[in-house]
Amino acid sequence: MSAVRSKICGITRVEDALAAAAAGADAIGLVFYAKSPRAVSVAQAQQIIAALPPFVTTVGLFVDMPRAELQQILAQVPLDLLQFHGDESVEQCEGYGRPYIKALRVKAGDDIAAQMARYPSTSGVLLDTFVEGVPGGTGLAFDWSLVPAELPKPVILAGGLTPDNVAAAIAQVRPYAVDISGGVESAKGIKDADKVRAFIRAARGA
Repeated sequence: MSAVRSKICGITRVEDALAAAAAGADAIGLVFYAKSPRAVSVAQAQQIIAALPPFVTTVGLFVDMPRAELQQILAQVPLDLLQFHGDESVEQCEGYGRPYIKALRVKAGDDIAAQMARYPSTSGVLLDTFVEGVPGGTGLAFDWSLVPAELPKPVILAGGLTPDNVAAAIAQVRPYAVDISGGVESAKGIKDADKVRAFIRAARGA
């Protein structure tokens, strides 16, 4: 099995982005969703991306944002990948000149493969925990046994991961990548560099 990749999401400070990169993170996530405690402004995102070394993928997280508003952000912020976390249709995810991943919020009884089939152009799907009215960042894990063994696109596993449970999650789900936000924080939007290192170490050793 190839090494599982790691994304540290909800970065709000340059020093946290640099700590994630130094720890070996493959990607960092910037949240462009005003209701999130981890939301960043265009200026913050520009500073963070400008400080990063090469070969760290920058991901912008969006929740049902109007197309014109999203295009305005892309004109100012050089994001590599878009992550759609709302109820966007496949048409609403396409047409930005960037690859995208679609987040699916998982609950018992879901047919994940059927949900994925609605997004044939996605680069991968991010599986997060379903909580009514909350588009992500809940800090809660879902039942990993709900994830089918064979899926047509790379799976990014999110939702309630920590340095302590990520190895077990990887062993069960065998995802392409793991995504963490709250599980490596000292406060919302403030990352703990020791926890980030421990998480990536555990993910790589899994």
